[in-house]
Amino acid sequence: MHRINSLKHLALLGALKRPVKISSSEFTKYTSTSSKTAARTLKQLEEEGLIKRNIIPEGQMISITDEGRTWLEREYSDYKHIFCGDEKKVELYGNVITGLGEGQYYIAQEGYRSQFEEKLDFVPYPGTLNVRLTDHSADVQKNTGRKDMIQISGFTNGQRTFGSCNCYFVEIEGIRAAVVTPERSHYPHDLLEIIAPVHLRETLKLKDGDEVKITIEDRSACE
Repeated sequence: MHRINSLKHLALLGALKRPVKISSSEFTKYTSTSSKTAARTLKQLEEEGLIKRNIIPEGQMISITDEGRTWLEREYSDYKHIFCGDEKKVELYGNVITGLGEGQYYIAQEGYRSQFEEKLDFVPYPGTLNVRLTDHSADVQKNTGRKDMIQISGFTNGQRTFGSCNCYFVEIEGIRAAVVTPERSHYPHDLLEIIAPVHLRETLKLKDGDEVKITIEDRSACE
C-alpha cells in the first residue's frame, strides 16, 4: 500500500509529466515516514521499475515510468468503479437517411483520414451512414454525458481550409464505429453521421427508412 501512496504523491508533484527534484527528507512530508524509510521506499520503487532516479548533489530527479503509470491507472480504475459504478449503456434508435453526399469527399481527405486512423484505431470506409434519431432518442443523446470526446483538428490542403470536428465511439448493430460531429453550432442534434471500418449500408444491408440501434456509453455518473 505504501508504494502506491508514494507513487500517488510523486504524481501529484508532477513526476508523471517531468522529472521532479526532491530529497528523501523532503519526501517524508508527503509520506509521514522517517527519512530512512522514505529513502528505502524510493529505492524499492526504482528496483521494481516504477520510477527512474537520477542522483544529483541537491537530492534526486525522479520520474514515474510507464509501469508506474500502469499501477496508478489500475488504482484509478478501482476508485472509479467504487464511486461511479459501471458505465451505463444507452441505446438510441433512428432511421437511415440519405445524406448530402459529402461524406465520401471529406472522409477521403488525408488530413482527416490520418487522424481517424491514429485516434480511432481504424481506417474509415470513405463515406458516412446518416441516421435521423427518433425524438426520444435525440433527447436522450443530448443529455448523455461523455468525457471521451476525441478531437479531430482542422487543416488546410493548400487550396481550402477544413474545419475541426469531434468523435465518440459507438456500436451500431454490434459493429464498432464512431459518430463524427462537425464543430458548427447549427448542426442538428438529432442527426448522426457515423463512420466505420466497413461500408455499413452494405454490411448491414440497410436502405433508407430502416431502423437501427446505436449503443453509446453514458459517463455522466462520473462527472
